[in-house]
Amino acid sequence: MLWQTPSTRVPNIRMTLPGPKAQALINSDEQFTSPSYTRVYPLAVARGEGCVIEDVDGNLFLDFTAGIAVTATGHCHPRVVAAIQEQAEKLLHMSGTDFYYGPQRALAEKLATIVPGSGAKRVFFTNSGAESVEAAFKLARYHTGRQQVIAFRGAFHGRTMGALSLTGSKALQRRGFQPLVPEVTHVDYDNVYRHEVDIARTLETLFKTTLPPDELAAIFVEPIQGEGGYIVPRVEFHQALRRITQQHGILLIADEVQSGMGRTGKMFAMEHFGVEPDIICLAKGLASGMPLGAMIAREEVMNWPPGSHASTFGGNPLSCVAALETIRLLEEELIENAARVGAHLQAKLRALAERFAVIGDVRGKGLMVGAELVRDRVTKEPATRLRDDLVQACFQRGLLLLGCGVSTIRFCPPLVVTNQQCDTAVEILGAALAELTTPK
Repeated sequence: MLWQTPSTRVPNIRMTLPGPKAQALINSDEQFTSPSYTRVYPLAVARGEGCVIEDVDGNLFLDFTAGIAVTATGHCHPRVVAAIQEQAEKLLHMSGTDFYYGPQRALAEKLATIVPGSGAKRVFFTNSGAESVEAAFKLARYHTGRQQVIAFRGAFHGRTMGALSLTGSKALQRRGFQPLVPEVTHVDYDNVYRHEVDIARTLETLFKTTLPPDELAAIFVEPIQGEGGYIVPRVEFHQALRRITQQHGILLIADEVQSGMGRTGKMFAMEHFGVEPDIICLAKGLASGMPLGAMIAREEVMNWPPGSHASTFGGNPLSCVAALETIRLLEEELIENAARVGAHLQAKLRALAERFAVIGDVRGKGLMVGAELVRDRVTKEPATRLRDDLVQACFQRGLLLLGCGVSTIRFCPPLVVTNQQCDTAVEILGAALAELTTPK
């Protein structure tokens, strides 16, 4: 493609953004699509390859969003595309909850094999992360016969009603949709940078005062909080959760929708903490761009009967072959690349933090990296407006970024990203910071 030639520079912004074709598409789109969509900047995409996006006006962008941590193998990886094309000539759809076909069986076996934990596993396929969480929510109540669940402040588990009931990141996401699913309690998540949480003491207090442990079905937790700010907790936090849940017969459910599938330099982020959950929820990077989610549970936990839950499109054969090829690429090279290049990216961002005091913290695992912006490093007051302005300034320079949390910039590029591309991204970020923070 054009940007693979030695003479082509990426990013390559040829005009003031948005260009005329992009503006026309945006104007038309906004006549018909839901106003609930949150378009952060006026990007109108035409095509992509690897870590590069081309818009409809021919501008080239360096993509450090991966479609919100979805395109794990990069945009349109030739092996993933070939697998989809080959399958499309054979079978597009035959609902996997009613019939049998090879790609779904093969992927179920692969996922059951690679998730953490000994013993047999079972897989339920969905279309999205929210649906995987919904399935886990239902299964937890069915299996335990209990109603109560715990989730964490700052968590994002999705926007469907059950998943939204667990989500605790922004009031806006809940406003106007009450009442939600009842019997959900939120507690603080461990945040080494801002507020370490003694989760054992927190739960002990709850169990003694307001929440009997024998009525608690599950604890839903992100190994690393995503939308909450790319927060990496201490190892002790997750290990305490596992110890307490086992003690009281409570299911530990890991939402790996954003952190799973090689994103953190391991296949699953929980591997960093030495914890084996009872249920894992997946989506996003699972099929590298195709809509697919999965809820994987220990065999003895997934004991619901036929007809208790289903999904017409979950486990679609096109998505399944894309996922199988994605996993092969992850195991061959991309998990290792995520660990190696992610360490390089964090080192570059920490060096940038030495130049700009507004970068209060750099954290993450693999290629799930956050840089938190602050007004003051002592008070740690969030610099939300600066973060938002910085995302826009980087877009104008051809670098695609997104925010998360109160004032964090997230770096979640495709796992094929190179050290050189990370260097370019940090250079652009530095130039934008210099412009925005230099006194006028």
